[in-house]
Amino acid sequence: MTYDAQPKASHFIAGKYVEDSAGDPLDVVYAATGETIARLHAATPAIVDRALASAKAAQAGWAAMSGTERGRVLRRAADILRERNRELSVLETLDTGKPLSETLVADATSGADALEYFGGLAGSLTGEHVQLAGGDFVYTMRKPLGVCVGIGAWNYPTQIACWKAAPALACGNAMVFKPSEMTPLCTLKVAEILMEAGAPAGVFNVVQGYGPVGAALTTDPRVAKVSLTGSVPTGRKVYAAAAEGIKHVTMELGGKSPILVFDDADVEAAVSGAIVGNFYSSGQICSNGTRVFVQKGIKEAFLARLTERLADAVIGDPMDEATTYGPMVSERQLKIVEGYIAKGIEEGARLVAGGRRIDRPGWYLEPTVFADVTDGMTIAREEIFGPVMSVLDFADEADGIARANATEFGLAAGVFTKDLARAHRVVGQLEAGSLYINAYNLTPVEAPFGGVKASGVGRENSKEAIHHYSEVRSVYVAVNAPEAPY
Repeated sequence: MTYDAQPKASHFIAGKYVEDSAGDPLDVVYAATGETIARLHAATPAIVDRALASAKAAQAGWAAMSGTERGRVLRRAADILRERNRELSVLETLDTGKPLSETLVADATSGADALEYFGGLAGSLTGEHVQLAGGDFVYTMRKPLGVCVGIGAWNYPTQIACWKAAPALACGNAMVFKPSEMTPLCTLKVAEILMEAGAPAGVFNVVQGYGPVGAALTTDPRVAKVSLTGSVPTGRKVYAAAAEGIKHVTMELGGKSPILVFDDADVEAAVSGAIVGNFYSSGQICSNGTRVFVQKGIKEAFLARLTERLADAVIGDPMDEATTYGPMVSERQLKIVEGYIAKGIEEGARLVAGGRRIDRPGWYLEPTVFADVTDGMTIAREEIFGPVMSVLDFADEADGIARANATEFGLAAGVFTKDLARAHRVVGQLEAGSLYINAYNLTPVEAPFGGVKASGVGRENSKEAIHHYSEVRSVYVAVNAPEAPY
């Protein structure tokens, strides 16, 4: 089936679609069929300059509005996203290949949650009064940073755009957003909807492109803040480039997150958590719990039930709502994951399930499980970003914690046990930004999300995000006459 996904133009600047065919071609390929469904163009230097100039010009007026007025725009945008959830979900499926059964509940809806949440907070962003001894006092003002750049990943294009735009705009900033070159379609719709909701032209702009476009945005002196969702290697480059200009950053990067399953865990719940933490979105989620440490007493029961459950995955056309497992985003990503599977077999891991490409058009790979994995194996150390679970044995609580933390990453971690005292004790020692007890990979907007160690800096979502898109200035007010030593 052929889909018409071609947008009106490649970029959205100052409230309008803008094209510049001099930019490098950027093809959108549908992961389920391998068909090219749209062609866009990467931003030229002129387009980048135009977008930044537009954001710079719009920001002061947007910041001068009351927080309540800004919040009203964001809440209207949230309502429109929800009203158009199906068409936006279809576009998300075309953009990413994820099944419609996922995108209908996890993508535009999550973006709408962020816009509504930060829209509600916008009017409450005030300073404070600090009374000093003797009658003098200090008051603080919370100010926007200015022009913010958002750089998105390809796994959740609508959600990531909203997770960055919502707090940035609530605080009075303007934003230029660059989606991943592999999934350029959805963010254009977010920009369109924000304008429809009443955002002034230029407050949210979208430019397409590859790495050089992101680099140009990151290093431009007009930019005050860079927020990236991406891999650790990309994060290191962007962080270093932003540091040259002393810019604010939020880095939401990758991980090799652990899930600890203790002997007393509910096997069915633990298997559910492991499936969600490894195979949702065909394993292409940064926080996935790809190192599943299972205590020895429960290991065989866990593997047996996991294998049974994986046989129930409905692999097929992502547009069929019965489908629960779809293709990977690109042939390149599929080949990277196939390389890791080969490495796992070569290094002696036991292949329990999957491991093969599925014989159908598109980039489908079976859900894959390795058991008897040891800490030194490549599949246990490196982020694979695909549907590959590594199951490792562990002896006791101390052993599990030490080995779970033995990684440069620290994005997420989970614990499955019926002993809640142990659960709290263990999560208190795990080195990760997002921690789960008897659940995994749930990311409500009310909760902070982000990593420690190499998995990033800063937090997205919750009230914490406000601190990363604004700065506090203090004003000392003297009631008494100043004194001087001479």
